[in-house]
Amino acid sequence: MRIGTAVVGTRLEFEDVVGEVRGAAAAGLDSVFFPQLDDWDAITLAGAAGREVPGIEVATGIVPTYPRHPVVMAGQALTAAALTGGRFTLGIGPSHAQIMQDRLGYSYDRPVRHVREYLEALRPLLRGEEVEYRGETLTAAGRTAVPGAAPPPVLLSALGPRMLRLAGELADGTITNWMRPEAIAEQVAPAIGRAAAEAGRPAPRIVAFTMVALTDDPDGARAALAGQLGFAGDLPAYRAVLDRQGLSGVHETIIAGDERAVEAAIRRYASAGATDLLLSPMGGAEERDRVLRLAASAGRAARPPARTSNPNRKGLMTG
Repeated sequence: MRIGTAVVGTRLEFEDVVGEVRGAAAAGLDSVFFPQLDDWDAITLAGAAGREVPGIEVATGIVPTYPRHPVVMAGQALTAAALTGGRFTLGIGPSHAQIMQDRLGYSYDRPVRHVREYLEALRPLLRGEEVEYRGETLTAAGRTAVPGAAPPPVLLSALGPRMLRLAGELADGTITNWMRPEAIAEQVAPAIGRAAAEAGRPAPRIVAFTMVALTDDPDGARAALAGQLGFAGDLPAYRAVLDRQGLSGVHETIIAGDERAVEAAIRRYASAGATDLLLSPMGGAEERDRVLRLAASAGRAARPPARTSNPNRKGLMTG
């Protein structure tokens, strides 16, 4: 299973962000994801940081769709793909009504229809095709071309059944949040896998995000997370995710414990069908480094063995 981490640009200078990405690469991680918050532009930051640090995937997780027209999004994503030599992945999603509607003034009516039409317009634009799209929620006409840029993979933030179907049908995978391994196995993997198969698409990527604390006081870590991010459980989309799992709050989704507990949790996510585990470590710089190195090692151990090219050879699976 691939292991990644999230780098939040808040209060960080650009060189500090690059340092975080270099640290992730040195720890053996596969990817770094950048959320879109109220500071750095996530796509620009991913492209610029990825150009500075070779050999690691950079991605957004996520950029909201409403404020960026598909033509604009395609141009930005292709620019980041060109800057990184094809190591950029675009993670998008509709965000939340409290942000898009209450703060920014966009109508949040029919978000699933909006996302379907957004992807139907965006994917050909990323391929450099001429688009003339007239939907119920958006119009897109024109073409976006960035020399030397291959279309980046697109991941969709999908938490409920309808969005998971869209992710399987029209995207390359999904980014989930606040889900335990059991929810990945029972809710996410079957739904998105079935949708992808019905659409004739490859097996989708499933990126599971979770907080992690390497600690001898798991209950204390959960209490700290509840105090810091407990408000996330009040957002309707996240509340629905928690309710489907029978959880009271986001603090119940954290990986917390000693090295063996963290390694066991990573194995459970891999067994559940997650292709990637996106970790946000709690604690200071030293604790973060320990968590990421441990996770990178555990992730490599959890990857399925590769098949040999000779099916008649004994021991068809190699490490």
